[in-house]
Amino acid sequence: MPTLALPARDRAQLTCADVHVARGGRTVLRHLDLQVSPGARWGVVGENGRGKSTLLHVLAGALVPDAGTVHRVGTLALAEQQMPADDGRTVGDFIDEHLADARAAVRDLDAAAAALAAGRPGAEAAYAHALEAARALDAWDADRRVDVALAGLGAVSDRARPLDTLSIGQRYRVRLACLLGADDDFLLLDEPTNHLDLAGLHFLTERLRAHAGGSVVVSHDRALLADMATHVLDLDPTRDGRPRVYGGGYDGYREGRAAERARWAAEYEQQQAEHVRLAQALSEAQNRLSTGWRPDKGTGKHQRATRAGALARAVHRRQDDLARHRVTAPVPPRHLALPELPARPGVVLLRADEVAVAGRLHRPVSLALESGDRLAVSGPNGAGKSTLLAVLAGELAPDVGRVHRPHGVRLHLLGQESPRATGERARELYEAHTARLVSAGVLAAGEVVGLGALGLLGARDANRPVAELSTGQQRRLDLALALASRPHVLLLDEPTNHLSIALVDELTEALRATAAAVVLATHDRQLQRDVSSWPHLALAPRPLPLSTPGPRP
Repeated sequence: MPTLALPARDRAQLTCADVHVARGGRTVLRHLDLQVSPGARWGVVGENGRGKSTLLHVLAGALVPDAGTVHRVGTLALAEQQMPADDGRTVGDFIDEHLADARAAVRDLDAAAAALAAGRPGAEAAYAHALEAARALDAWDADRRVDVALAGLGAVSDRARPLDTLSIGQRYRVRLACLLGADDDFLLLDEPTNHLDLAGLHFLTERLRAHAGGSVVVSHDRALLADMATHVLDLDPTRDGRPRVYGGGYDGYREGRAAERARWAAEYEQQQAEHVRLAQALSEAQNRLSTGWRPDKGTGKHQRATRAGALARAVHRRQDDLARHRVTAPVPPRHLALPELPARPGVVLLRADEVAVAGRLHRPVSLALESGDRLAVSGPNGAGKSTLLAVLAGELAPDVGRVHRPHGVRLHLLGQESPRATGERARELYEAHTARLVSAGVLAAGEVVGLGALGLLGARDANRPVAELSTGQQRRLDLALALASRPHVLLLDEPTNHLSIALVDELTEALRATAAAVVLATHDRQLQRDVSSWPHLALAPRPLPLSTPGPRP
C-alpha cells in the first residue's frame, strides 16, 4: 500500500530561518525568517523583482536556498503566477491529479474493507490504518469541495473539457479551485486574485479566512490583503537589509512601513549633517595644525601643534567610527512618470455603434470617446470585457456593428497578460518598438520617451533578457510599451495584474490626470472604489442556456 501525503492539521509547521537566495549574481532574498502556523494568514508585498515568487518556491521546496534552512511538517499547495498554455490534459485530469491522495485513500479503504470481510490475516490493522488516512484527508468530501470551489470561482466544471481550449483566466480558476478543494495544511498563492470577478474575489476571501491551515499569499490586491492578512511580510529594502514583518494586518503594515521609512530617512539626514560637521571640524583642525608650525614670537608653539594634532586625530577617529556604523540612504523607489499624453479637443477619438461578438460580447454596445473621457467597464467573467476592448482596439472584428477611429488617432490596448517572453533585452525590445513607431510615422522623433524616463524599470533590469524578468517586471515593460506610443486613447484590461501596490497607486493617480481618453476594465476592488466617480458601463453576464422541461409526473 503506497504512502499517502497526509495533512498534519494542528501539528503543521512551515518555517524558514536566515534564508539567502541569489540569482544571476544578484541577491534576491537575504536574512529571511518566517514562521507560518495553522490559522496564520500571511500577505507578502514588495516591489516587482524583490523575490516574492522566489519565496513561495523556497517554502514549497521547488527551490533550494543558497543558505539557511526550511522546515516543513504537513502538506502544501502552490499556485504560481504562470500556467502552461499547451496542456493536453482535461479539466477532469487536472482534478484527479490534485485529489490523487484522497482518491487513493478511498480505494485503499475499500480494499481493506474487502480484506476484513474475507477474514484475511492483518486485515483489521490495515482497515484501521486506511480509515485513519481517509478521515485525515476527508476523502469522501474531496470532489464536493472542488465542485463548490469551481462554482464559487466561476470556473469551468465540465471534466471532459480540454485545458488548452480554456482561456488563461479559466485555467487559473480551475487550478485555484483544485487547490482549495484539496484542503492542504498550507496554501501558497501567487497573485491569486488575477482573473477573478467580484463573486470569485468574495469567495476566495472567505475561503482563505475560513482555512484552518496557514496561508502565504503574494498579492498586489489591497482589498484582499486588508480582508484576509493577519501578518504582512515586506521584502522591500530596509535600513539593515532584513525583511520586515508587520502584525496588525494590512493597516498595521501601512502604518509600520511609513514609520520605518520616516525613521530611516531621519537617521540618514542626521548622519549626513554629522558628516558635514566633522568635515568642517577636520578642516579647522588642519588649518590650526598648519599655522601652528609657524607661530608668532613667543612660546607655546609645540603645545599648540600638539593640541591641533590631537584634535585632528580625534576627528579622524570619529570619522572612522561613523564610517563603520554608516547608515545607508533610503533606496529611492522608482516612481511612475506618465508621459504627457496628447489631447485632440472637439474630436471623437473612438466610436462604437452597436457592436457585438457572437458567444463573447452578448449584447450590443455603443460608446463615443473624446480626449479626457473616462470609462470603467465591469461585469462578471465571461461578460465580454476583454472582447469589447479588443474590438475597440481593432484586434477583433465585431460580428455586428462597427467601430470608427479617425485617421491619426493613436490607440493602445494593454492586455491582461504579457506576450511570451524572449531572450531579447528589455531595453532593446523597447527601443525597437519606438523605432518602429517613428519609421511608421506614428511618432515624431522628438516624441519618443526613453525607457528609463518612465520610472518603470531600473537600469539593471532594463539590460536583462525579458525571459529573466519576474512576471511583475514583464508587466512593467508591457505598460512602458503601451505608453511609448503616447496614445490619445488608452485601453486597459486588468492593468493592476502583477503590479506592486505602490505602482498601482501611482498609476491610478496618473490616469485621473492624463489628457488621454481612458477605458478601464478591472476586477480590482480597491481600484473600482478609486474610480467610482467615472462613467460606468456594466456588461451583462453570459445568458444561461434554456433548459428543456422534463416530463410531468
